Amino acid sequence: MRAVIQRVKCASVTVEGVCVSAIQKGFMILLGVSENDTDRDKANLVNKIAKLRVFADDADKMNLSLGDCGGEILLVSQFTLCADCRHGNRPSFVSAMKPEQANAMYRAFGQDLEARGISVKYGVFGAMMDVSLINDGPVTIVLESKDGVLL
Repeated sequence: MRAVIQRVKCASVTVEGVCVSAIQKGFMILLGVSENDTDRDKANLVNKIAKLRVFADDADKMNLSLGDCGGEILLVSQFTLCADCRHGNRPSFVSAMKPEQANAMYRAFGQDLEARGISVKYGVFGAMMDVSLINDGPVTIVLESKDGVLL
């Protein structure tokens, strides 16, 4: 499981010209779920994201978590994060989890963050989405958990 986390001033998802989700200060997270990802991989990423201290404190140091600053999450499923580009020029997505299972894992991921008191808004699973954001910093962090181990 792979998450691309961007600290944002704001972010939104639009589908067919309609804004379906929007947040202010927080994280825009692109989540890729692979076929062998487990609940332990999900828990590893949720725990890290909930505690990740990348928001500025009064001394302008990255020392605050989402909860500390009242931030939100915009969570977007992105199977292309599972791309294998080792051979040829056309990515292979065979390692991505099948859509029905991936959607369940994506939803559970968001619910686990919500259970920690974090406001989570969602993209539309499987839809062609226009994602807009203002990256704050920019700060972008990639987290990955494989075989139950945070990499």
